[in-house]
Amino acid sequence: MSIPAQPLQLVWFKRDLRIQDHQPLAEASRSGCVVGFYCFEPGQMAQPDSSARHRAFVAECLRELRRDLAELGIPLLVFHGEVLSFLELVGKHRRIGGLWSHQETGNFASYLRDKEVARWCKYHTLAWREYPQQGVVRRLASRDGWADLWERFVSQAPAREPQRQEAPDLTAITAEMPRVARVDIVREADGIVARQQGGRRAAQTTLDDFLDRRASQYRGGISSPLKAVSACSRLSPYLAWGSLSLREVVRANRNKLDEVRGSPDGSARALAASLKSFEGRLHWHCHFMQKLESEPEIEMHNMHRGYDGLRSDDNRGLLDAWARGETGYPLVDACMAMLRETGWINFRMRAMLMSFAAYNLWLDWRLPGQHLARYFLDYEPGIHWPQVQMQSGVTGINTLRMYNPVKQAMDHDPQGAFVRRWLPALRQVPDAWIFEPWKMPESLQKQCGAVMGREFPAPVVNLQESARAAKARFAAWRSRPGMAETAQSVQQRHGSRKGGAARKTVKRTRGPSKQGDLFDTTKDATCT
Repeated sequence: MSIPAQPLQLVWFKRDLRIQDHQPLAEASRSGCVVGFYCFEPGQMAQPDSSARHRAFVAECLRELRRDLAELGIPLLVFHGEVLSFLELVGKHRRIGGLWSHQETGNFASYLRDKEVARWCKYHTLAWREYPQQGVVRRLASRDGWADLWERFVSQAPAREPQRQEAPDLTAITAEMPRVARVDIVREADGIVARQQGGRRAAQTTLDDFLDRRASQYRGGISSPLKAVSACSRLSPYLAWGSLSLREVVRANRNKLDEVRGSPDGSARALAASLKSFEGRLHWHCHFMQKLESEPEIEMHNMHRGYDGLRSDDNRGLLDAWARGETGYPLVDACMAMLRETGWINFRMRAMLMSFAAYNLWLDWRLPGQHLARYFLDYEPGIHWPQVQMQSGVTGINTLRMYNPVKQAMDHDPQGAFVRRWLPALRQVPDAWIFEPWKMPESLQKQCGAVMGREFPAPVVNLQESARAAKARFAAWRSRPGMAETAQSVQQRHGSRKGGAARKTVKRTRGPSKQGDLFDTTKDATCT
């Protein structure tokens, strides 16, 4: 008499591509025979915020994850299809004992997908156990006390290590999987020249390098597009795709802080200040994710609905010029060039790119936001969409942030090294003209090989006039009836609160643009 096969415990990997501090994996391994799976979902891949560079990075993470799981006797199935199709396929051949995963604060399409999976599980009386992996609270009733909940989460011990097992026979299942899912995962051509590599080992190396060598640069270096390349933690893609857990990073940062706290050495004090500042960004990382978790629709709608219709017509020509990095403003175009070729740029420059699109070009935030989402290797929807709205002035609870690209260049790239690095056409332009090359005499333009409209585009808008027009439009719009009352409701739902852990972290940030720089490291914390 044959012994019936043991039910499978399915662990669904999404933005948590690791085995360390992975509670769903740990708990599933104590409940039966585990099979891990990841789905390259056509529905998700067709979304306007998805790109090949994301999938290439994920593929590298999955290669390492497959090896790490194999050492535990746990197979990883990579399925090219929708999640429900995978579950139906497995259920056709084996009994499913449970579905396990982390909670995901993803884009709106993933939110709808998860609701479908929940309905499927309910129909099939299958338990789906979801665990938090960020300091984000599902079905949060009030922002009051949220900071203390965050602290409670990050202070918890990491999840137990998963148990080893004998690898199950999945021949019947894999035989019916789409052929592309059975071949070795190969890097998808993503058109990116110098991006960070995916995987747990690269993530751990980056974390160690930041804490042991680079963290002292953090406070003073994250705003400069030149210095930020090494001053920022560069952990953002590993947090966004889950090669590292938030708790792991907080714990490592606090351990390093304990090593240097109280030292009379000046460099140790500077390092401690940077480490405190970095943890503040990790806190704000989850603060912004909580906004999307509490209101998934803000990926598509203004957070303050009173701003609906403010920017009614998108100028496709201006949008395309901005997206190609052909606005005629050197810092804007240089940032877009770096982003296109590396998948990363520091926060202040991200904010400037969005500010220029929203105010000077008067573009609705949705299409520029989607473009940046596709370019950002560290795209984290919960951070991205609230920040895109904040930089566009439609949250109703933040002051307008208009970043002047000429002033930003003078402040953060005073010799023009960054601009010249990414814009070859301007390499011979003298320092006096590097940020406003259209002001050069025509004879000098020819001499430098940077004739406006030929080797380098002329400005697509007048900077001062477009900024004045944007301010006037906002001033008129804000005077409408009910705007202040709606802003109060937005503040009640999404605004930060003073007190508890929030007071500890907010004190650690400095500078005039507190929340703006938090996005920098919010993405430093997922991110920078």
